[in-house]
Amino acid sequence: MIGDSLRDLHAFLTVSEEHNFTRAAARLGVSQSALSQTIRALEERMDTPLFLRTTRKVSLTEAGERLLALVGPAMEEIHQGLAQMSALRSRPAGRVRISADEYAVHAVLWPALPAFLARYPDIKVEITTDYGLADIVGQRYDAGVRRGGLVSKDMIAVHIGPDISMVVVASPAYFARHPRPRHPKELVEHNCVNLRLPAQGYFAWTFRKGANEQRIRVDGQLVVNSLPQVVEAALAGVGMVHVPERLVREHLDAGRLVEVLREWRQTYDGYHLYYPNRRKSPALGLLVDALRYSP
Repeated sequence: MIGDSLRDLHAFLTVSEEHNFTRAAARLGVSQSALSQTIRALEERMDTPLFLRTTRKVSLTEAGERLLALVGPAMEEIHQGLAQMSALRSRPAGRVRISADEYAVHAVLWPALPAFLARYPDIKVEITTDYGLADIVGQRYDAGVRRGGLVSKDMIAVHIGPDISMVVVASPAYFARHPRPRHPKELVEHNCVNLRLPAQGYFAWTFRKGANEQRIRVDGQLVVNSLPQVVEAALAGVGMVHVPERLVREHLDAGRLVEVLREWRQTYDGYHLYYPNRRKSPALGLLVDALRYSP
């Protein structure tokens, strides 16, 4: 009933604007006879004529003028509200939940996020730092970020970062007290800062030189669970650390840290953003495009 009344009032307003049933019918996409029946039915419900009809012109009666004054502004507000809602639908919005390890947040996500969030103010991004391989479906994440080799084959994966080159570094002060290692096996004689992660324990330091791969279990006085803490320890001269080259590039350039075993650098696949094999939300699609890596 309410829907019929709104349609009838819309027809009434269109005729009052056009002052002509033929033009009004064309605007509404109906036949002239159908429009005439609609107006006649409205006049019967109102129990008063709304238009004066002549062969040349259609004009409002006094009752029609009063009805126009009552419903005209209200209908205009309705149209404006619908237009605003349409604009909101056309503007990307929503929340994107991501699971990523600490270095991925630092090296890949954060550099792109400020510009992305400024461009899409109605999109919210929620990042959980997690070194484990989170069940993004079970834990209701929209996507995860991990190195390429760690992504499950049943996920859609998008390359979002360059390959990761690992380096062994320490401060000049540390090397003033200790000889520089010439082979990875010599690391067992050094004070090395270990990274221990929840549910994963200590990481072995892995090296590669051609076909020769070495996995070394190092030891030292300090164990931490965060990469920034590892770098701080190296800068303080506590010991040697094994970290992504990009994380310490500025310190190497400034001479605050010194690299050793360069010819034994291990390189891992770059980061990928992955999500289940299903239709992704528009907000996630825009974030994927913003993060996509092109060598």
